[in-house]
Amino acid sequence: MSDCSFLELPDGRKLAYHLTEGELPGVIFMGGFKSDMTGTKAVALETYCTRHGHRFLRFDYTGHGQSSGTFEQGTIGAWKQDALDIIDQLGAEKNILIGSSMGAWLALLVALARPEKIAALVGIASAPDFTEKLVWEAFTPAQQKQLMKEGQVLIPDCYGEAPYPITRALIEDGRKHLLLDKDIPIHVPVRLIHGTKDNDVPWQISATLLERLATPDVRLQLIKDGGHRLSQPPHLFAVALMLKEFL
Repeated sequence: MSDCSFLELPDGRKLAYHLTEGELPGVIFMGGFKSDMTGTKAVALETYCTRHGHRFLRFDYTGHGQSSGTFEQGTIGAWKQDALDIIDQLGAEKNILIGSSMGAWLALLVALARPEKIAALVGIASAPDFTEKLVWEAFTPAQQKQLMKEGQVLIPDCYGEAPYPITRALIEDGRKHLLLDKDIPIHVPVRLIHGTKDNDVPWQISATLLERLATPDVRLQLIKDGGHRLSQPPHLFAVALMLKEFL
C-alpha cells in the first residue's frame, strides 16, 4: 500500500497507518495475528465509514505489514503498546475499536488502559487469551518442552503459507495479559460476532467473554457455519450493522 503514513516513535519503532478524517466518534480497526491493515475486513469497514463520513484509522503492529520490526520479536504486551501509541497520538477524543481475532484481545486491553477514549467495542472472532488457551494448552508435552528449551516452535500455517514461529516470549508475556479468568471492568457497549465453524478460535470463547464483561450492554451474534475470517459480504454487512449502532 503506497499511500500509508508512519508514526515514528522515540524508541525507533515506525508504525504504518492509514487515516481518513471524518465525523466522530472515530473508528479504529485492529487486525489479527500475522495480518495487516490491507485485509478485506479493514478495507471494507474503511469504505463503509468513509461513505458515511466517519473518521477511520487502520494500522500495522510492529512486525506486521509495513511497520518496522520483526514478527518473531512480537508479544501481546508489545502489540498492546503499539495500539496505545496509535490511539494516544492519532486517535480521536472518542473511538470505537473494532478488533479481529487477536485484535479483539488487544482492543479489550486498550479499553482497560484508556477507558476515557473508548465509546464502544466490536469483536470479530474474538481471541482473548489465545496464547494460553489455544496455543500453549494445545501443544503436546514435546512441543512445550521444545518451546522452553529452544525458545520457539514452528507451527504449520492454516492458509498454506510458510510455517511461523511461536516463541517462548509470546507465551510468557501473554500470561501477563490474560482476561478470561476474571471479570473484565469494561463498561461501554460491546458487540461480538463469531462463526460456529471457526476452527481457529472456538465461538465459546466469545460466549465466555460476554459473561466476563462488566457492561450489561453486550450482545453476541453467532454466524451458523461461519469460519474464522468472517470476511464474506454477508459477514461484513453484519459487522457494519453492529457499527451503525454507534455512529
